[in-house]
Parts: sequence; structure tokens; C-alpha cells
Amino acid sequence: MAEALLTSSAVADPKSRRDIGFAIGIVAILSIFFLPVPAFLIDLGLAFSIAMSVLVLMVALWIQRPLDFSAFPTILLVVTLLRLALNIATTRLILSHGPEGVTAAGYIIGGFSKLVMSGDFVIGLIVFAILMTVNFVVITKGATRIAEVGARFTLDAIPGKQMAIDADLNAGLIDDKEAQRRRRELEEESSFFGSMDGASKFVRGDAIAGIIILAVNIFGGIVIGTTRHNMPLSEAADVFTKLSVGDGLVSQVPALIVSLAAALLVSKGGTRGSTEQAVLSQLIKYPRALFVAALLMVLLALIPGLPFLPFALLGGVFASLGYVVPLRRMRAEAEESSKIAEVEARVQKEAKESVKESLKTSEIELCLGKQLAGRLLTSQSELAHRVAKMRRKFAKQYGFVVPEIKLSDSLTIPSKSYQIKIHGTIVAMQEMRIGDLMVIIGDGHEPDVPGDPVREPAFGMKAVWVSEAFTGELKRNGFNPIDNLSVMLTHLSEVIRNNLSQLLSYKDMRALFDRLGPEYKRLIDDICPGQISYSGLQAVLKLLLAERVSIRNLHLILEAIAEIAPHVRRAEQVAEHVRMRIAQQICGDLMDNNVLKVLRLGNRWDLTFHQSLKRDAKGDIIEFDLDPAMVEQFGTEASAAIRERMDQGHNFVLVATPEARPYVRMVVERLFATLPVLSHLEIARGIEIKSLGSIS
Repeated sequence: MAEALLTSSAVADPKSRRDIGFAIGIVAILSIFFLPVPAFLIDLGLAFSIAMSVLVLMVALWIQRPLDFSAFPTILLVVTLLRLALNIATTRLILSHGPEGVTAAGYIIGGFSKLVMSGDFVIGLIVFAILMTVNFVVITKGATRIAEVGARFTLDAIPGKQMAIDADLNAGLIDDKEAQRRRRELEEESSFFGSMDGASKFVRGDAIAGIIILAVNIFGGIVIGTTRHNMPLSEAADVFTKLSVGDGLVSQVPALIVSLAAALLVSKGGTRGSTEQAVLSQLIKYPRALFVAALLMVLLALIPGLPFLPFALLGGVFASLGYVVPLRRMRAEAEESSKIAEVEARVQKEAKESVKESLKTSEIELCLGKQLAGRLLTSQSELAHRVAKMRRKFAKQYGFVVPEIKLSDSLTIPSKSYQIKIHGTIVAMQEMRIGDLMVIIGDGHEPDVPGDPVREPAFGMKAVWVSEAFTGELKRNGFNPIDNLSVMLTHLSEVIRNNLSQLLSYKDMRALFDRLGPEYKRLIDDICPGQISYSGLQAVLKLLLAERVSIRNLHLILEAIAEIAPHVRRAEQVAEHVRMRIAQQICGDLMDNNVLKVLRLGNRWDLTFHQSLKRDAKGDIIEFDLDPAMVEQFGTEASAAIRERMDQGHNFVLVATPEARPYVRMVVERLFATLPVLSHLEIARGIEIKSLGSIS
């Protein structure tokens, strides 16, 4: 019972019915080789053979790429087998019923013999010979050669293509599914071209079989007609030659069509698109070629003795195409560009309106109040130019490109104020006097004009807001008035400089590595991730930027990291070693008139900081333990000493012992964020040093 249900369900399944039907069709073709077939079934089979060959040709014309018709070798085998089976069946009918007339093997063969031969078998033999020559010598031979070369090149290229797929997968350019799809396509391509190399032999063998079958039919028919049916030799030759040639023509027409389809398929190569697109689009792609061809046609039309109309007509067609095609291409490109622009605009609009967009934060954002935005954003080009110039300056000075600066306006802040945000967090805010100029006075005297005292936002120096009307008088008195845009951009520049470590993203670091030479890329591969991770490298670079140490000499930094990475793990220790290795650069950036001015820590505080460092059994520092009262006292004394030198106009650095330097920096940066703190080992040899005293 179960077997009956399974059998009935298999029969009811359309796929199963198709499989059974296809198998029955193959068995029917094989049975034609051995069983006699009536003439009307021969006509049906020949018509089906012609229809199938035309269908195969149309599919070969319209497919986008050869692999889209991967079943062609199988179809070619079935169609060739059907045609040979019909040839055997028609041979049986011709030899057995030939004396009955030209319709003895069916009306299709009789119709072809009348249509092509016009009653004369000599014409039929000539036409058959020409068709065989075209099929066998021209189309089949060329297609066979193309298939052989294509199969060889495809198989030779498989290892390289597989390595390219693996490289894209390892680089993260494609995912696993895409890699599997490409490998599967590569396998199908190799199998297809290998099959086409063998399938081309079917066409070649079919052409040879056609010649043999024709000769056998003519010779055998004449022998049978004269010996068995007592026909005169001339009559037997006429009847059986007509039938044989008609049969040969009927079989060679679909054979020629299928050969053409195979040739189109293998000659398509790597061209994508239908045959019409591939051929016509490339033929009419170059208007100058069309105009030259048109000119040649016109010259041929004007030569005496040659017909004027055909050449003139073709010349007009070529000239028209040369004129119309560029216009259509330009129109199509314009429409495509407009469509792309519309799609991009719609996508941007949807992105701005989406909730996800509100979750994104800009790395650097300058948000202006409405009144300030109305004043400053009118000079959009100048603002963009100065911001770009500032980013180039940072790139040259610190070795990496700071992110794009987003400009925006908001109603939530005072109309004359601006905010500077880093990763969406407000790090600075300032109110401006729109239309006024800022005069920085520091510890000097104020100008003798009306003004409001204020602190300059970037460095906190004393300044005065003065009306623009006093510009000339201020310049005559030696003051340098600063406009609103310059004040704001100077403040923005200083904020960025103070937050460089936050702005160096992992993506920026990998971009810096990608610009290195192949030798340093190999160095990175040697130390990462075995000795230090990529995030560890980023931490070291961030520590350097946090103290405004440039990473422009990235190759030197990587060499220093490679030296110390096998021995220490903490990013702070690696950064200290790097600072010593690039001491020449650090000192060069901090010198004033080729002199490095230093303020020493003093023996007392050197000893205090040394005693506050707690070590483990290996001698590594594990804790900084300084009494809060001592921290406060050090801050007071350091502030007094540092402020005194600053008031004297000195640009200097604070020098401490190598072990205490990070902790001295930790205390001092809360009082003077921009004051460099160096260790004794970070002062390069050959540097002229001028001591400004000590904190003691």
C-alpha cells in the first residue's frame, strides 16, 4: 500500500512527470535507429528537428553570457542524436520505397528536393556540397578551434581565480556566501568550456556523417533500384539521387543552424549582453568610423560603372547613424545621471529623516547660534577654505588627517554663541560680539578706545572687544584686531589640538599603515598580533598625541615599538620608549630659536616623586602613591615657577626623571595643559639647552 502511494505521488509530481517524459523521448529516439517509422512520423520528426535548431539559435543569440546556456552541450548531443536517427529512418524509407517517387520518404524531403533542386539533382548536389563546405570547413572548424583554446585558457586560469577569491575573502571585501557563489560559478565555467570543447566534435562528426549517409543513399539506392525493382539506370539514378539529396538538405539545414549557434556561443567569450547588444553596440560605438565608412560608400557610388543607389543608400545610413548615435548616447547618459542624482537625493533625504541618522554623531562639529550663523555662513567659501587649510596644517604637523568638521546651526544655543563638539560632546562654548573685533592685550596696556574686557577663548589671555569703527586707530597704535571668524577658528584649532588622541580612530590608524612602504607593512605583520595588537598600537599613538607629540615619522615609531614590544606589554611603557627613540623630533618641535629652554624639577621634588613610586619584585612600577598634601604643595610651587617664566615670555619645557615623568605630567597637565614635560633621556644629543631654574 505504501509503495502504491509513493508511486502515485511520484506520478502526480510535475517534476517526476517531466523526468519520465524526457526519458521516454530519449528511448523513442533510440528506437528510431532500429524500428521502421512511417512517412508522416518522419515529417513530424524532421519538422521538430528544424524547430529545435531554430530555438537553440535564438537562445544563443539572446543569452547575456555563455554560462547562462550551460546545458548547450547536452542539448547539442540530443539534437544531433535525433537528426542522425531521422537520417537512418529516411535512409530505410528511401531504399525501400524509392521507386514510389519523390514523396516516398515524406513530404518534407520531397518539398525540399523540389524547392532547392528545381527538378535537377545536379543543382541539389552543388547546393549540398556548398552547405557542407560552409558548415564543415568554415563554421564547425572555427568553433572547434575557439572551444579548444577557450577550454585550455579557462582551465589554466582556475588556480589564479581561486587565489583571487581567497584573497578577497581574507581581506574582507566579500563574505562567505559571495565566495561560495564565485567558486561555484568558477566550477560551472570550467565544466562548461570543457564540455564545449567535446561538444564541438559532435557538430564536426555530424557533418562527416551527412556526407557518408548521402553517398550511401545514392549508391545503395541505384543498386537496389536496378537490381530489385528492374529500373533503368538513368531512372534509378535520378529518383534516388533526388531523394538522397533532399534528405541531405533537410538534415543539413538544422545542422547548419545548430553549428551557427555553437559558434556564436563559444565566440562570445567574456562579452556580456545579448549578441545584438554585443555586436551592434560596439559597431556603432565610434561615430568617426561610421563617417569614414559612409564617405567610402559615397565614393564607390560616384565611380562610373558601379551602381549608384546601393552604395549611396548605405552611405546615407552610415552617416545618419554616425550623427544620431552620439546624440542618443548623450541623452541616455544625461537621463542616467539625473536618475542617479534623484536616487542619491532621495536616499540622503530619507537618511536625514530616519531615526538612525539621529544616532550618528560627528567626530568634530562646530555648532553656531542663529545670529552668528547668519553672519559667518554668508562667507561659506572663505570658511570652507580656512577649515581645509587648518586640516592640512594639522596633517603636516601631527602626521594624520583630522576628521571632517561638520558645520551646523541650532536654536537651542544663544544666538551669538557657538559650541565645539567632539564625538557629540560639548567641549567648548563661547559667546561672540558680532561685528566687533577682538584685541589681545595679555599683560600689556589696553587700547585707548572704548571696549569690553574679555578672555580670549583659545588660550585664556586678556582681551578686549572693540567696535570695527576703531580699526584704523588700533592699527596705528600697534594693536592687531582679530575678526570673529579668526577668533572662532583659532579656538577650534586649539580644541582639536587638545583632543588629538580622541580623534585618531582605528580606521585612521589602518589608513596610515596602508600608506607605508612594503617593508614597514612587513614589519607590522611581524609584530602584530604576536607581540602587540593593533589596538595596542593605537593606544601608543594616542598616548603620544595626547601630549602633542607628532606621529608624522610613523616609520621611526614602528621601529621603536618593534624594539620594545617583545619585552613589555603596557602601552604606557611602550610609549615612553618611543619618546626616547624620537627625542630628536620632540626637541626639534619644542625649541625656541634653536635653543631648548628647560625648567627642572629640583632635587627635592625628584626625590619625593621617586619615593612615591611603588615597585613589585621585578622592579616594575605598579603604583604612584604621593600624599595629597604633597600633591597640593607641588602644584602650588610648580604654578608659581611656571607662571613666572611664562610671564617673562619664555617657551620652555619641564624636565623630570624618566620614571617620574608620566606622573609629573599627570599633575602638571591639570594646571597647564599645554606645557610639555620631558624626561632627561628625551633631550637629544647636540641640543643647546638653556636652564630657567628649578621648582624647589
